[in-house]
Amino acid sequence: MLFDTHTHLASRQFENDLPQVLARARAAGVTRFLAPAVDLESTRRLLVLAENEPDVRVAAGIHPCDVDSVEGDGWVDELRELACRPQVAAIGEIGLDYFHAPPAGFTVEGWKARQVRCLRLQLELAVELGLNVVLHNRESWDDLVSEVRPFQARLRAVFHCYTGTLEQARPLLEAGHLISFTGIVTFKNPGPAAETARLVPDGGYMLETDAPYLAPVPYRGRRCEPAHVADTARAIATLRGQTLEETARTTTRTALGFFRGFASGGTA
Repeated sequence: MLFDTHTHLASRQFENDLPQVLARARAAGVTRFLAPAVDLESTRRLLVLAENEPDVRVAAGIHPCDVDSVEGDGWVDELRELACRPQVAAIGEIGLDYFHAPPAGFTVEGWKARQVRCLRLQLELAVELGLNVVLHNRESWDDLVSEVRPFQARLRAVFHCYTGTLEQARPLLEAGHLISFTGIVTFKNPGPAAETARLVPDGGYMLETDAPYLAPVPYRGRRCEPAHVADTARAIATLRGQTLEETARTTTRTALGFFRGFASGGTA
């Protein structure tokens, strides 16, 4: 019924109890999981997981905070090889992050330039492979949209963990892109995210946890799990005047149309 479209199952926070985490999610009605990588090593680990968990698929990519893990251009060939596996449903998590300080050895401008170069190479790879992309933005909105714009006739993107206004999202939605909401919409002070979740048209958004981060109410301050996508779905259903079943069905259908390689049967 529910689809967690962004859950970091390769996180070290899940390494001791991942089978139990997945079992709790399935018991909560989560039938599909999209697990984004942050680097080549996590992509490989997630592919092993997905080989054994048919309801898990992978987004393969280099996160903007991890672009120092790759050098030159050879990594693109390795990512291409990994992204051609049948368990890969998208390229991600990729994007720009201007919030976190650059690692040692980088100036701010040099770090931004490295992020931009890696993003462009991965967008080009996504077009080559016919895959959509999962985008990360933190204090980089204008630059990220500018980088995606030349590609938007050739791929679709989901702007994950969306916290902006509907007015910001509208041109992206009109271009065929999606936005995705986390447990932030359940917070006492969600910013514009709750109003955007109330107003965005069906088919324009998806649900996610970003687990192990951003646990929704009533789990704030604790580790987030993919089971908690049900709490976010209930909150959004209430905002939109829908039943949980309507919200789950609509968002799952949207996600199945966006991500490659998931079975479309079952409760959707």
